[in-house]
Formats: sequence, structure tokens, C-alpha cells
Amino acid sequence: MSAIACAITDCDTVAVALEALDAGTRVHVGGLEVVLRQDLPKGHKFALAAHRPGEAVIKYGHPIGRATAAVAPGDWVHTHNLATALGGELDYVRRELREPAPFDAKGGRTWNGYLRVDGRAATRNEIWILPTVGCVGFTAEQAAREANARHAGRIDGVHAFAHPHGCSQLGDDLAGTRAVLAGLAANPNAAGVLLLGLGCESNQLAALAETVPEHARGKLRLLSAQGEGDEMAAAARLIDELVEESGAQRRVELPLSALTVGLKCGGSDAFSGLTANPLLGRFSDHLARAGGRVVLTEIPEIFGAEQALLDRAVDEATFRAAVEVINRFKRYFIDAGQPVSENPSPGNIAGGITTLEEKSLGAVQKAGSAPLAGVANYGEQALAAGVTLLEAPGNDAVSATALAAAGATVSLFTTGRGTPLGFPIPTLKIASNSALATAKPHWIDFDAGAALNGDLASIDESFLDRVLAIASGEPCAAERAGQRAIAIWKRGVTL
Repeated sequence: MSAIACAITDCDTVAVALEALDAGTRVHVGGLEVVLRQDLPKGHKFALAAHRPGEAVIKYGHPIGRATAAVAPGDWVHTHNLATALGGELDYVRRELREPAPFDAKGGRTWNGYLRVDGRAATRNEIWILPTVGCVGFTAEQAAREANARHAGRIDGVHAFAHPHGCSQLGDDLAGTRAVLAGLAANPNAAGVLLLGLGCESNQLAALAETVPEHARGKLRLLSAQGEGDEMAAAARLIDELVEESGAQRRVELPLSALTVGLKCGGSDAFSGLTANPLLGRFSDHLARAGGRVVLTEIPEIFGAEQALLDRAVDEATFRAAVEVINRFKRYFIDAGQPVSENPSPGNIAGGITTLEEKSLGAVQKAGSAPLAGVANYGEQALAAGVTLLEAPGNDAVSATALAAAGATVSLFTTGRGTPLGFPIPTLKIASNSALATAKPHWIDFDAGAALNGDLASIDESFLDRVLAIASGEPCAAERAGQRAIAIWKRGVTL
């Protein structure tokens, strides 16, 4: 790595500018000296070798697309001369067997969390109000505000999660809404849950309650607003019961293996795959070795990098389940008449990411190199120790909600451009570049930009300290700002 540019592997045919560079600048990358032929924005790519039209461009040691024009060494490589090579569904072949590494929790780090009666661990002790339908979303929020005023200091908080769905839905679309709400109700961070219905909606209270995993049903209270004279008084009474039952719980020392961590990226830039996502990858490997759970989602953002993930499957059944989720998601795009490569976003492109392959190869680094131990459909629980692949789209709010519904009790969210939004579980925002961390300290919990020039072992240890501190009760930036939201993946017609 030079002071101003780097290539990730020895076989890469492009390198990344670590700062804005002028045409004519001489750049040393490894043993090469390249003269830039155009001005280059920070985080953007330039060619280390000549490329013919149609020839693969290599970054992260893998193709990130094909040149659409002749490219000379020193040329800026971006949307004007590089395009995706992705297509539709594929017949994947499992190329190697990955045996799970033995867990090693001895001498590992600990954290302070709430141990639930079902054996799972929570990072927060909260009451959640989940509306069955959008019609009672504001009612839920009002009930939460009043309950927080009554019970300040007794629990970690009362939170309502409004959404616009639950009625005018049919079939699998309704089932998906019900499944993700049921998964949220089962999350360990919710010591008690009020399921608040209207009464006439498609997503009926009883059916939703039956969808909640059996081990979590004891913490539920159900309320139909149409069936009560004063629904606010009834909600207050039920919330008070839940606080009474859960308010006495205290944090205890727990092993690292008790953590279930969701992985997420949003507003990525070219540095995400160089700093923040590899940081999460090293953390994920550490947690997986300890026997903890790591949940990777955003299926469309692994297209182009999926084979490396599939090769990590621990057995044939896991491989086949992962292939089905990936190809099913591709069919979802194709059936809607859309290309599977309709990504990256405008913000990603401005930050230096050109194709979905490039974005995906950076994104999958969040899950490190640990074996793929499980696959969960949308709304299902992630039960396997190690890495689980979770079905959900790339949309920040939808995928972050799915992570909480899968049982994650803390989420790690890498970003190159920043976002203030928070989700049901503590969500640490990790900046890929120090400029973002400096500009938005009220958004960002950790600066991974230091990895460009710092000692990785020291950075990894500092990051682990930060994760465990927030898991143990220190509020993350989004929590301090009161940023809490959910979003549901709606896939069907609206009546």
C-alpha cells in the first residue's frame, strides 16, 4: 500500500485512490508505478493494467465486471468504462467442504447481559409494543410515551414499533408480515411484548400470537382496541403488568458466545471493503470461534460474491438451502421485470463503487471466513452457532428489522456516507472513513478509517471493547438520539 493508493490482492488489475488525485500524478502500487491519465476522486479506481473491451476487471482477487471500452494503465475506471457481468439464476456447484472449527470459549471476553428463562441472552431489558396493523401505530406510540414516563428507571425502556401493514394483504405477503412481527416478539431484548390489534384487520391477533415461537409466548399480552371501551387504559394496565414481571431482572456476566450479532451495511463507499467490512469480518470470525451467532443478510448484495460464501457451507443441506434463497431472490427480481444487478445506489456510485459485484465482494467480508452453519428464511430465527445467512433485501430498514426478528440482540452497521436511523436492537454505526466519523460523531459509534494506517490488532481490540460495552448497556448513538424504527418487506398486492 502506498500513501495514496492501494490494491487489495496481488492479482488485482485496479487500485483505489485513498485521496483525490490529479491527472499526471505518479502512483506507486506494490512494484508498479502508474501515471494517472485523468483526475481521480477520492475512493475511486484506476487501472494498473490494460484491459480490452469485454475483459474482466479484477478487485478483491475476483472479477467486478467487464470493461466496456479499452482501458489503459492509469485510466479512471468507473461507470463510463466498466459494467456488471451478472445475469439470472445459476446452477451452483459446491466446490469444497468446510468443516466447522471447534468452538473455543475458554479464556474469552465476557459482557454483562440479561439471561432469559429460555437460555438466551439479551443486551437490553425492554417492553415492546408491536401493532398488528398500521391503524393502531400511533396508539402504540402514545402508549409507549406514557409508559416510559410512568416507569422511568425500572426497565431499559418501553418502545412501540409502528408500521403501515397488516391489512389489505393476502397469502404469502400477509404471512411475511406476520412472520417478521412474530420474530420481533420473540427477540430476547423484549422482556415483555404487547401485541396491539385493531380488531378487523387481516393480521388477526390470535393468528399472530400462534406464529410467535412457543418459548416466547409467555411474555405476550394481547389487546384488541375495538374490543375495549378505553383502549389506552387497557394498554397501560397490560404494560404495567409486563414491567412488574420484568423490572427486577438484572445484568449478569455472560460469555462472548451468548451474543447474537446481526451484520449490516448501508451508504457504502469504496472504503467499506477496505476498512469497516474487514473489521467486522475479523470480529465475526472471533465470535464464531467462541460459539456465538453471526447473522448475515441483504441477499441482493451478495450477488457476484455468493460462490465464496456457498463454498463455506458446513454440509450439503446448508449449501442447498443457501442456493434456494439466493436463486429465489433472483427470481423475485426477474418476475418483476428487473435486472438482478440494479445496484449499487447513486450514493454508492458517488463513493467509488461501480458494479454490484464490487459492492458484494466488499459486503460479504462482514461475515469473515467462518463456515456457513445455517440458513433462515425471512422472519425465521437464526439458531445455528456460527454464520447464518438470512433472507432479506438490501434496504436498510427492512434488513435491519429482519436481523432483529431473527434473534440478533445487537447489530453492526458499516457505512461510508452515514445514516442516523436506528432499529429495535442496539445498532452500532461503523464509519469506513475517518472524515465521516469526524463530521458525524452523533451518528457514528466507531471509526474504522484508522485501519488504513493503524495497527489492526489494536483496532480490533478497541472495536471488541466498544461492542461489548454497548452490549452491556452503554447506549449507542442511535439510541441516544431516540432513533428506533422497523420496516416490513411487502411483496404482494394491496387490496
